Amino acid sequence: MDNPRPDKVAVVEEVRERLTSASAAILTEYRGLNVSEIARLRRSLREAGGEYTIYKNSLVRLAVRELGLSDLEELLLGPTAIAFVDGDAAAVAKSLRDFARTNPALVVKGGVLGANVLSARDAAALADLPSREQLLAQLAGAVAAPLQQFAGLLAAVPRNLAYGLRALAEQQGGLVDLTAPEPEPEREPEPEPEPEVAESPTPEAEAEAPEPEPETSEESEQQGEQ
Repeated sequence: MDNPRPDKVAVVEEVRERLTSASAAILTEYRGLNVSEIARLRRSLREAGGEYTIYKNSLVRLAVRELGLSDLEELLLGPTAIAFVDGDAAAVAKSLRDFARTNPALVVKGGVLGANVLSARDAAALADLPSREQLLAQLAGAVAAPLQQFAGLLAAVPRNLAYGLRALAEQQGGLVDLTAPEPEPEREPEPEPEPEVAESPTPEAEAEAPEPEPETSEESEQQGEQ
């Protein structure tokens, strides 16, 4: 397109920015849909996180060429509208599929997901994917399952130990009261002390004993007077 008008340049820039910022874009043919049906389709897509917009094919071709998405050009034939996805592509694809079930005039032609161009079959297959909420729930369940199993194993340890102790007690002839205090061990009687025996002096001790001193003459006279 030689020397396009400023308004057309603005539309090309708008399409390019929306294709770049959107998480996905699904191209559809709306031939045969009236104004009220298109309005109803736009409301359902808006609720799913999409926006349904109609552009001239020639301007969309310029935008996809600038983005290097030339494979989309072959889809830009006939009346084409683009469902820009801001969020969950599966939810928008489901909304398109549900609308097409009662309005066969709506045909999914293909699209783009990130930097990948989608065929009509690929774009329709998005509707069979679980939603973002379902994927998050499945991921949370996959993470929580090992934790729950580990908690169950921890809870089973004391329970299995109690069963083992009960079985062991029954094998030994009766149940054991685990809460009763342990009996104190019997003490052995202390030996009675042996009687002390006076030791006889040894010859060495007798030799060391001092000999009595001899009485003096004065002491002998006093004993005689008495």
